[in-house]
Formats: sequence, structure tokens, C-alpha cells
Amino acid sequence: MFATPAMAQTTAAAPAAGGAGFLIQIAPILAMIVLFYFLLIRPQQRRMKQHREMVSGVKRGDQVVLSSGMIGKVTKVDDAEVQVEIAPNVTVKVVKAMISDVRTRGAPAPANDVVK
Repeated sequence: MFATPAMAQTTAAAPAAGGAGFLIQIAPILAMIVLFYFLLIRPQQRRMKQHREMVSGVKRGDQVVLSSGMIGKVTKVDDAEVQVEIAPNVTVKVVKAMISDVRTRGAPAPANDVVK
């Protein structure tokens, strides 16, 4: 009584287009996954690889910036740790992964700093 002939015809035709309908429904999800990979995951992996290479290349005498913001000079390098001199006669042991930047010995001072 409540079903019209038009409704009955559309429900009978729906299973025939089910495969194409499924692909149309899942296509935006697949597009979002690809987009996330290229915009978020891939650049993060590249940054992690560059950081690993930078940290593995740390040598004695390099000036480093720690993740806490402290700047110091590397005095000893071990496998997983480095000793950093943060003040005259003050050295601390730091895990290599906590080094955020490596400034080599030849890096020039910024132009706005006053040298005394």
C-alpha cells in the first residue's frame, strides 16, 4: 500500500549498480589517505631522516643547540650520548636525540650581535 511502483523499480535496480556505487563511496576516503601521506607523513619522515643524519655527524668541537634552548660546545661524543660544555668548566651529558641543531665551528656570528 505504501510502496509506489517508482520506489519498487529503484530498489530493484540498486543491486546492479552496487559495485560502482561502492567505488564512488570509497574514492574520497582513498583520496584523503593519499593526501595525508603526501602532506603530513612523507615530510615528517624526511625531517626525521635529516635529524638522524645531523645527530650522527656530531663531532668534538661542534657548537650545538639543545632541545631546551641551551647552546654549548661538544667536548666528548659517545654512541648514544654527548658531553656538552654549557659554561666554562661546566659539562653536562646529553642524549644525542635531544640535540635540535648543530652549528659547526666555521659558522659566522649574526650581524646584529656586538662582539666585545
